[in-house]
Amino acid sequence: MSQRRPELALQRKPYGSWLLGPAGQSPRQLRIRGQLLLTVFSLGTNIIGSSVVFLLSVFVLPGPPPNHELQLVRAIVFPAYFLLALLVGAIWSTRYALRATSWVLEDRPATRKEQITTLQLPLRLTTIEVFLWLLGTVLFSLLALIFQPDNVLRIMVTMFDGGIVTCAASYLLTEFALRPVAARALAEQAPPRRLLAAGLKARTIFFWAVGSGVPVVGLMLTAALALVEKDVSSTRLSVIILALGTVVLVCGWLLTALSARSVVAPVRSVRNALAVIGDGELNVRIPVFDGTELGSLQAGFNRMAAGLRERERIRDLFGRYVGPEVVREALASDALGGEERFVAVLFVDLVGSTELAAVRPPTEVVQLLNRFFELVVDEVDRQGGFVNKFAGDAVLAVFGAPAELPDPAGSALQAGRALARRLAEELPEATAGIGITAGTVVAGTVGDVRRHEYTVIGDPVNEAARLTELAKAVPGRLLASMTAVHEAAPVEAAHWKAGDKVTVRGRNRPTQLAIPT
Repeated sequence: MSQRRPELALQRKPYGSWLLGPAGQSPRQLRIRGQLLLTVFSLGTNIIGSSVVFLLSVFVLPGPPPNHELQLVRAIVFPAYFLLALLVGAIWSTRYALRATSWVLEDRPATRKEQITTLQLPLRLTTIEVFLWLLGTVLFSLLALIFQPDNVLRIMVTMFDGGIVTCAASYLLTEFALRPVAARALAEQAPPRRLLAAGLKARTIFFWAVGSGVPVVGLMLTAALALVEKDVSSTRLSVIILALGTVVLVCGWLLTALSARSVVAPVRSVRNALAVIGDGELNVRIPVFDGTELGSLQAGFNRMAAGLRERERIRDLFGRYVGPEVVREALASDALGGEERFVAVLFVDLVGSTELAAVRPPTEVVQLLNRFFELVVDEVDRQGGFVNKFAGDAVLAVFGAPAELPDPAGSALQAGRALARRLAEELPEATAGIGITAGTVVAGTVGDVRRHEYTVIGDPVNEAARLTELAKAVPGRLLASMTAVHEAAPVEAAHWKAGDKVTVRGRNRPTQLAIPT
């Protein structure tokens, strides 16, 4: 699976199928699409179910041939009731669905009561179909009892079994069509516990019973009818068994497939979203459209993704203040203390910043400082260094801690030369002294367990600060110690030459200066 495929699947099929449309569709589009799917599914399942029941009861199941009156019932009453039931069911279901989902058309979040009503909508709509099928079963059983009692059991068995299987398939398809509405209902909160009480286990057992148990019971009752009917030949019995076996297999497969898809769809959405997060994209949210434990799984994923985004945001914000290397160091260990490290130190300080603050507006001073810091951070980052501190108008950068570098001194010297050039070309109104040296320091976390920071402490830090003061008075505004030059790789050391020896303030040993050639 390519990196883009899971993300495209989430975008194109957020509810598990392109039939349900995109996640951002308008309430009007949602209403039209949902009503169209509900109508097509309801008509399709009931037409197929009624046709199968009619064919089984008339041509397959054992029993006496229907008399004239029962033939009239089948020719007139059965089609009339079927059309009337479809019309009544469509009007009844549509009015109930519109009333239950009125909050969608009003384009507002669902209340808790409306959320529960919306998630129970597939069951309520299926209940209407169950009522109409039971009413038809009672009606045709009574008519058979009146006109030909020998056919009552055959009609009752086929109508009942066919109605149960048809309504179960209709429930799964209705639940499928209403996924976008359920997703909007669950956008603000997880599925209610009262809906989770039945749960995935109970639903799985129920659809197994409807898809396998009810058809098998119907097959057994048919066998009982064949035993009662004395003149059923072996050929006729074979045809009955083959026909009913085919119906049982098809019905069982259909309900099992629909039930499996209803389980797989939310799991697949979580799997695709996890793949997207695994590729580094944390801005992921999946629609929660299931009212069982799978809906809780989807909502839990969204909470996890939100937590990851918040953690990454805090980590990024923390890194902007202290540097990404320090963030990794803090995540690895929050213990106070440090270790001796050989590092190179680069110190930069603006010249005349106090005078600038006195004669320029504060906003201009801040803008100037930000442009100055931008150049410093850019060059330090380019060479793999770490900006340890912004001290007013000065910057302390370290090369070799916390992340080790193969040539810390060479990196610092190269960064200093590039920075001096860029300051002269891109920020001529600001003059800064740059001092560079190298040596052993203690690098680590200092402070208190409640508040601490990463820093470097040692003589090289003081020496670099003093070199910066001297650099302000020399051409190029850049000075280094020969110690740093000697520690640098020959390629970088060739750009420097030895200067005077000076004893800087705060040190009792002279420093051999180095200046760029």
